[in-house]
Amino acid sequence: MIEIYKTYEDGFRQINEFEEGCWIPLTNPTATELLRVSEYYDVDINDLRAPLDEEERSRIEVEDKYTLILVDIPTLEERNNKDRYVTIPLAIILAEGAIITICLEETPILRGFIDGRVRDFFTFKKTRFILQILYKNASAYLQHLRVIDRKSEEVEKKLHVSTKNRELIELLELEKSLVYFTTSLRANEVVLEKLLKTENIKQYPEDTDLLEDVIIENKQAIEMANIYSGILSGTMDAFASVISNNLNIVMKFLATVTIVLSIPTMIASFFGMNFVNIPGGTAKYGFYIVTAGAFALTALVAFVLAKKDLF
Repeated sequence: MIEIYKTYEDGFRQINEFEEGCWIPLTNPTATELLRVSEYYDVDINDLRAPLDEEERSRIEVEDKYTLILVDIPTLEERNNKDRYVTIPLAIILAEGAIITICLEETPILRGFIDGRVRDFFTFKKTRFILQILYKNASAYLQHLRVIDRKSEEVEKKLHVSTKNRELIELLELEKSLVYFTTSLRANEVVLEKLLKTENIKQYPEDTDLLEDVIIENKQAIEMANIYSGILSGTMDAFASVISNNLNIVMKFLATVTIVLSIPTMIASFFGMNFVNIPGGTAKYGFYIVTAGAFALTALVAFVLAKKDLF
């Protein structure tokens, strides 16, 4: 079922039929829903299907009866029981009498408008509505980038004592997410620049500050993504060496323990036969003398190795 919303004088609410100044948010729409919207607003069905392709590029297309704005938005998906950050397309279509948004999945960017968490939001103020969506999108990137930064710090703490590659693989996934974000943000920046020059979308004086905020937020997100990507790349190189060094420390410790434990074994081997005379004693007390001597020599060797920081 197609959801339709509209702002009236008494507030924002859902309606049952298409009306002037309404908003139509389509989430993973069916072919029937796309066809109905296409026929009613005279929008090319291919443009309505464009955001359903995850590889679709960001762009602006101006047609006779509508304008298509396609941007990438951040989203979280689960893969192999782990969260993974990716981007998916979101289409904003400025049609005659309505704003149409199309996305593969429900997104908090649009849910905030439906739940009434966005101030000064009116469905009939089309230009402002578009800018508010783009501003929420840029803010969502910043929020996800902060989460990625916190996760990378948590993985770094584990890497200090790790000898496995699991943490490095987690950092690699985070770095891939940053690459996706950077690519999408740069594509969105091109869309914003074209938006300034698009005559079909009226630029009202009261919306100038909001447009500037959108551009600033997007640029800030690009800078943060570049910074975090550079930090992660350097961190991965450094901790690859750390993991190798940790493994060497473990091997050194095991080798030292082996040396220490081999001393009583060697002595026991030498005196494993029946000796008549034991140096410094008799056969009666030979076992105790040999054992005590072995432990004394072992303790001495362990002390020397510990002084050389081999433990």
